[in-house]
Amino acid sequence: MVHSRLIRPLVVVSGLTPLSLAAFQQVSNDQCNCFLTNGSRAEYFKSHKFFDYREKSEYATVPALIDDPDDSSEADPSSDYFSSNEWVDNWTLQNWNNKASLSSNVSDATTLMVNSPNNVYFEKNNDPDADSSTFLTMRTARLKDFQTASEFESTVRNYHFLSVRMYARTIGAPGAVTAIFTYRDIANNTDLTKVQESDLEIRTMGPHDHVQFTNQPADTSVGLEVQEATRNVTIPKKRDWTNWTVYRMDWSPGATTWYINGDEVASISFQAPRDPSLLILNSWSDGGSWTGNMSVGREAYLQIQWIEIIYNTTDSSTSKRDDQACVNICSIDETEKIGFPVLLQGGASSILGQMRSYAGMVSWVSILSMVTAFW
Repeated sequence: MVHSRLIRPLVVVSGLTPLSLAAFQQVSNDQCNCFLTNGSRAEYFKSHKFFDYREKSEYATVPALIDDPDDSSEADPSSDYFSSNEWVDNWTLQNWNNKASLSSNVSDATTLMVNSPNNVYFEKNNDPDADSSTFLTMRTARLKDFQTASEFESTVRNYHFLSVRMYARTIGAPGAVTAIFTYRDIANNTDLTKVQESDLEIRTMGPHDHVQFTNQPADTSVGLEVQEATRNVTIPKKRDWTNWTVYRMDWSPGATTWYINGDEVASISFQAPRDPSLLILNSWSDGGSWTGNMSVGREAYLQIQWIEIIYNTTDSSTSKRDDQACVNICSIDETEKIGFPVLLQGGASSILGQMRSYAGMVSWVSILSMVTAFW
């Protein structure tokens, strides 16, 4: 659900109160002119969406696997939710396959992979310490003749910088990749010189405490690794990707930066995407060297409780951050309730003055970022 309700009236924070100690007020999206991120590359964004999959018990059902590749590709969605406006206005389920790449030398895939709407579904959260009733599952499974997989992509195809977060975990057998990534949709996506893509990927054949971050392409046309393009990172605090984790990816002008549970873990300027892109999530395998080859009868899953995005698009009516465009500055980082923004300050001039005064106390504010280009 995209949250936009007002919780309580606004209170303007006193100019004498350090931002780090202020009690920020929860507001609705339509009361925010812009959203300011925290972190080493604080940026302004125009819009906010929150997709909540934690209370969908009426849709919770685990569909049986479909063992025919054509039937799997043409399958209906797993529940009526995927025909609702809440879903179709924001995401589209995918049903494409990799037959073309199998018959060429574009990749080293060894297995037919078929995306199926049947593999995206709601599931009851039966964790002993469950903090939700349900979650969204993206399944990939190795059948006798093919790998069934799942993918959905944003209906917005012109994101032009964003900060996306998801509360998710990956579980299951070796031989799969689960991912969230930006993707520039181009006619010939085999031309590496035109690829623009930022990835957050988990490989189930790898160590359980490692995550891969990349600004694609990560390989040259002759298969050599581009070392500047990618980082393999250990999850902080001795956790692993089977745990529920907040993953965050900030695509900004000139760099992509990734966070795990609020800790910055990687930032790559090399090959940072420049042009409008869409957002994609998937759970897949093709038997190639990157995913590994999943054993027949095994499965892996990306499970998601929520996704949150603040973003700009090429349709933004304002080309830069200024006092007229950004009167009410909001945050999704300083909120006590996930998915609901809070007002940092009702007035751009006053918040900038306050941040300059308390720059030494407010570690998450990047003054340089605030005076650079907005949208």
